[in-house]
Amino acid sequence: MSEASEAQADTTQSTGASTAKAAPPTADEVREVLRTVEDPELRMSIVDLGLLYGVEVEDDGLVSVDLTLTSPACPVGPMLQGMIYHKVAQLPGVLDVEVNLVWTPAWDPRTMASEDVKLALGIW
Repeated sequence: MSEASEAQADTTQSTGASTAKAAPPTADEVREVLRTVEDPELRMSIVDLGLLYGVEVEDDGLVSVDLTLTSPACPVGPMLQGMIYHKVAQLPGVLDVEVNLVWTPAWDPRTMASEDVKLALGIW
């Protein structure tokens, strides 16, 4: 064993570091993290806006997120996808993240947004 390997082994033993893999997050935990992602134009949570359509977490740590945009021509789509990927990938137990844009059903803030968002947008 090389000196570097011995030093690493000693450090691992002395700190009690474990190589055990963290359990993947629940879908609700992923949704809570995504609540912090805001639409850059509206400055409101994508969850509260109703843009998040689904979250699936597999046992192996693969997380799949389905979302839509306020319109198919929304210029911030790639930015939102990157923000979602970045936030979810940082969760313990996440192996990889897949962010899918979906268009069905079409986003309708009157039925999909939270009451707070409807009030802020002047929808009643």
